[in-house]
Amino acid sequence: MTAAPPTIEHLGTPLAWTDHAGVLLGCNGAFARWLGVSPRRLLGLPLEDIDAEPPRLSDLLARLPLGADAPLHARRARLRAHAAGERFADLWLARLDDSVLIEVHPADEFPLEDYANTLPGALHAALKGLAHEVKNPLAGLKGAAQLLARRSDDADARRYIDVILHEVDRLGTLVDRLLNPAPPGETSPTNVHEALERVRLLAEAEAGWSVRLLRDYDPSLPEVTANADRLTQALWNLVRNAMEAGASEVKLRTRAEHNALIGDRALRIALRVEIEDDGRGVPDDLAERIFLPLVSGRAEGSGLGLTLAQQVAREHGGSLAYRSRAGHTVFTLLLPID
Repeated sequence: MTAAPPTIEHLGTPLAWTDHAGVLLGCNGAFARWLGVSPRRLLGLPLEDIDAEPPRLSDLLARLPLGADAPLHARRARLRAHAAGERFADLWLARLDDSVLIEVHPADEFPLEDYANTLPGALHAALKGLAHEVKNPLAGLKGAAQLLARRSDDADARRYIDVILHEVDRLGTLVDRLLNPAPPGETSPTNVHEALERVRLLAEAEAGWSVRLLRDYDPSLPEVTANADRLTQALWNLVRNAMEAGASEVKLRTRAEHNALIGDRALRIALRVEIEDDGRGVPDDLAERIFLPLVSGRAEGSGLGLTLAQQVAREHGGSLAYRSRAGHTVFTLLLPID
């Protein structure tokens, strides 16, 4: 096995390197400890031997172009070494002159199954019942807001009344969708920052001064093909989830992610939206079920917000993932850029 340089050997980040055929040439101690085996047992192994989802790693290696400007990012990869059990991680793969470097970021806090594909019929019936319960109060809210709009001459008040009316209409559409499932609405070129700004306005109206909302936008990002209302709904659910977790600060961040993977689909570029907060974090007992419908860490919570956000991500060919600890939680929405 190729010995790791001292600077790499003492790093806490797990690192390994292979030849261009995918045979392991070496690793640092952090990588071997993370997999639960000795470095010598990894010498000469093909990637398939530590891949818990073969041939995913081999396929990723084949997609990694020579001379790429940025590494290829693989989300939620599953690795294993003999009887040591499976490990979950985000991987960054980069081609060097005569090898491929694999940087590992362990992510054991969210080894989530795709529960959305196994939603039982009884749960669907419960959602429809909940939608019926919501429909009548929404009609009352809309009538009250329309009455206020006719009586108010204050420009600031009218601005918030318009927000209420817009949101009532959007929630009414959402209720109709729960009662009568249909294909996603029409898509069009959408500026994600406009959706985020609407969400920010909603959050400020709801939380007042109790939550500080920060923006960290990349203004150079292109538009994405999306249903603007559905995208706004997903982002609002994520921000509201942060506020309900006791956050005093929520950051809205956008970036371009090069050589991104959504599922096993490699993209030259994707749009990354992060909702970061300093709240309580995801409870340990909910970590593997957080995207399930009707699962909530609060007694008064509906348990629908994150489920719907994940559904919207899928409708747009994207993904929704998270990492969390007390005081620092980040939900990451990835969307393809045409």
